[in-house]
Amino acid sequence: MLRHIQIRNLVIVQELSLDLPAGMAVLTGETGAGKSILIDALGLALGGKTDRGMIRPGCETAEVSAVFDLEDRPGVADWLDTQELASDGECIVRRVLVREGRSRAFVNGRPVTQQLLRELGEQLVEIHGQHEHQRLLRPAVQRQLLDAWAGHDDLLRKVSEAHARWQEQKARFEQLQAQTEERAQRMDYLQYQIGELERLRPAMESLQSLEQEQKRLANADELGSEVNWLLDLLQEADGAVQAGLSRAALDTGRLTDSLAGELAPAAELLESARIQVEEAVSLLQEFGSRIEHDPQRLAEVDHQLGELHDMARKHRTQAERLPGLLEALQDEFALLENAESSLAGLERELESSRMAYLRACTALGKSRRKAATRLSGKLTASMQELAMEGGRFEIEVGELSEEMGKAHGLDEIRFLVSANPGQPLAPLAKVASGGELSRLSLAIQVATADIGTVPTLIFDEVDVGIGGAVAETVGRLLRELGKRRQVLCVTHLPQVAAQGHAHFQVSKERKQKSTRTRIIPLDEEARIREIARMVGGSRITPQTLAHAREMISGV
Repeated sequence: MLRHIQIRNLVIVQELSLDLPAGMAVLTGETGAGKSILIDALGLALGGKTDRGMIRPGCETAEVSAVFDLEDRPGVADWLDTQELASDGECIVRRVLVREGRSRAFVNGRPVTQQLLRELGEQLVEIHGQHEHQRLLRPAVQRQLLDAWAGHDDLLRKVSEAHARWQEQKARFEQLQAQTEERAQRMDYLQYQIGELERLRPAMESLQSLEQEQKRLANADELGSEVNWLLDLLQEADGAVQAGLSRAALDTGRLTDSLAGELAPAAELLESARIQVEEAVSLLQEFGSRIEHDPQRLAEVDHQLGELHDMARKHRTQAERLPGLLEALQDEFALLENAESSLAGLERELESSRMAYLRACTALGKSRRKAATRLSGKLTASMQELAMEGGRFEIEVGELSEEMGKAHGLDEIRFLVSANPGQPLAPLAKVASGGELSRLSLAIQVATADIGTVPTLIFDEVDVGIGGAVAETVGRLLRELGKRRQVLCVTHLPQVAAQGHAHFQVSKERKQKSTRTRIIPLDEEARIREIARMVGGSRITPQTLAHAREMISGV
């Protein structure tokens, strides 16, 4: 649940720090006081869109931070661990807006992307806005609400995966079918290309050795001269190394034997050097004997390498990749050669994946119809409490044609309503008035929110368009929901405000040339006065105070 929120320099909030309790907390205040600022700030902290205009005038940055208790939400804690954002029982999110730069986001002190922050926010808070009833008219939203209430995520996943496989097989089948129609022409062209490459296969397979041979042949004269120079230096020139080392080794050995035994190590080193020079001379002589001076062979090697590089340029690749290209062309040729059998095999696979999709859709449709019956009954009962006695709500689950199959199945979901006895069922948009639609929307939100896993629910003036006994029922529904989840409710109705477990007042202060919003928790007496104001306006009388006390005590 949301335990604490802090706002700095956001819109007309200069500094705000607020602890939030469990249960149902209501936020009230006069029109224009900025009751929704807390909701807007929280949405921003959890990955909402930023706007530099939200930064308080005269300030360079704005900041929102929120602390969530994860004690009873191990799933969120596990998700944080997988993102290397260890929680230790709580989650601290922070969003910083910069007037002259990009916004920054942090989770538990570590920088994160806006997308990751949004994914986290979806697990922590669910916001129901005052225009939610307009979304309710969209078929996709109706389907999503039914699926969320049914809780059949596994069936949805199976349908989505089966649909993806079916579409993939369908694309492969259609591609091969199109290729088969042009098969002969393509095969002739492939056969020509394969023939060209096959002719060069020996050269392709010995590319590395050809390049090495070409290097040796092209540099034979230079190599021969260098080897001869080294041999001359070591053996034949005046002061040749080999002869000098031999004399030095012999003389040092004689001195060691006759006069200076301590020169033994030097004698050993010189003898070792003499032997190594002899071995080096032998290796140089052997290498020199293998140096080829063969212009004809060099021309042959140059020709083979030239053909390889010409072929590589033709195919826009590198010479060393020609064997892989040949293999790919041969595979394509084989596929086309066996096109009829391949097409038949793919057609069988396509039919198998289609049937798997239809089976998954059947299971999902069955679950949807079962859930639709239960949710329809629950919402019909809620209508009786919300001043629509005799009204009826029904969720119709129709079946689409196979050609219209989507990743979410073959079902067409429609919310139908009869607001009055004897009135036929009709789509929501056609029969519900604005007030009825608001009440139905709230009933659906409460019914579907009750089964969710998000710990904090926010209702931002969702009670617009209702009043009287209906407002009292709405407040009671939200209070009941607050016993199981944390509920934050922005309201202008005293009947709803009286149902809260906690009450916060939003007010606007004007000082000289600046304005700021304050949010304060109300004690019992202050709460009575605030509800009295909501009942009777700015003029609070003994009667409105008494009525406010009665409303609170009646909860």
